[in-house]
Amino acid sequence: MDDKALFTKLLRLQPPWYITEVVLDEAGTRVDIYIDHQKPVRFPCPICEQFCPVYDHAQEREFRHLNVCQVPAYLHVRVPRVTCSEHGVQQVTHGLAESNGTMTFEMESLILDIEQECSLESVSRLLTVDWHTCFSLQQRAVERGFSRKDSAIPERIGVDEKSFARGHKYETLVYNIDKGTVEYVCDDREQSSLTPYYRRFTAEQRATVRSISMDMWDPYIAATKQYIPDAESKIVFDRFHVMKYVVDAVDKVRKQENDSLKENGNDQLKGTKYLFLWNQENIPHWRREEFARLQAQDLKVCRAWAIKENIRHLWEYRYEGCMRKYFAQWYWWATHSRLEPIIKAAHTLKAHLANIVTYAKHQITNALGESLNAKVEKVKRLACGFRNRDHYRTAIYFHCGGLELYPKRSNVAFQIIGA
Repeated sequence: MDDKALFTKLLRLQPPWYITEVVLDEAGTRVDIYIDHQKPVRFPCPICEQFCPVYDHAQEREFRHLNVCQVPAYLHVRVPRVTCSEHGVQQVTHGLAESNGTMTFEMESLILDIEQECSLESVSRLLTVDWHTCFSLQQRAVERGFSRKDSAIPERIGVDEKSFARGHKYETLVYNIDKGTVEYVCDDREQSSLTPYYRRFTAEQRATVRSISMDMWDPYIAATKQYIPDAESKIVFDRFHVMKYVVDAVDKVRKQENDSLKENGNDQLKGTKYLFLWNQENIPHWRREEFARLQAQDLKVCRAWAIKENIRHLWEYRYEGCMRKYFAQWYWWATHSRLEPIIKAAHTLKAHLANIVTYAKHQITNALGESLNAKVEKVKRLACGFRNRDHYRTAIYFHCGGLELYPKRSNVAFQIIGA
């Protein structure tokens, strides 16, 4: 089998298309495949799909194809133009790549496959493709995905922030809790950050939102109350962020007591930070005896830890009234503990109780958001960070947006031929 017959089989070319020449350069760094069609022949009009005679040919185009034995392959085609009685002169849809694309569908799909596993720099090196080309393909895939995406607002959404860089630079992320995808990313974490997302939808669409999980960040709350009907009953403060206030208070108690004990030459709390931050079931077996010895002593941090462990039971209740009753008991205990950080945390939770107990009705948290945040962080580390916010957002949508990224090959020209 000669080289032309081999590549005809590999490319699945059908008459009247055929290969006129296969050229391997002297250095063996690329192979060029020249494709032409028999004459006379008729091609479908790209508008009405009626077969029409060839009018002329566009300038020769070069398409990067899959490697052949680790050597980059390039297809050369002069795309014909047809003259249609109804639509005039039209260039046929060649079916090798997207309009104005320089990569064949197969090559573009391969690059997108690898980009989901590697950094752009790695893809560029592995496939000998320019970095900017790799990024433009990723960017175009995201744009393609959004053009195919349903415009409806999710019924259950989560709102959270993600650090972009040092110096308190953040991105606001909106999640679809049911699908596990990132719906929206924008700069900062202000009220004006979340507002454009809500404005995308009509009042009727926003009314379909059943619940919103978020932390106790006032700008997010204000934006949601402004645009989501009956938001007061739909906002659920995320359990992780609620617990963080109490956990931080326990750590402050430990630090204060450790400083007091060290003044008297007692360092028994040295190295115990995580013992009191862990949940009871997460304490390692090899440290449980040490923790039991500390609990047997009259330490303030042990009382703070017990208060922290008991507030966790709040999310076991399935009725709002029961949650409020349990919280009232816990609140009395916390505010009478004589532990200032714990008292302050209890007052904070009391002020936001209305949207903590909505958990009983909606049963949602930002656990999915934290999982997606971890994935975003992995993407950021893989790229060794992002200096450009637009590139950062594109990467988030590409990896976490749940978008339909791949191009759809048109079923014309190279596939359907009229004789």
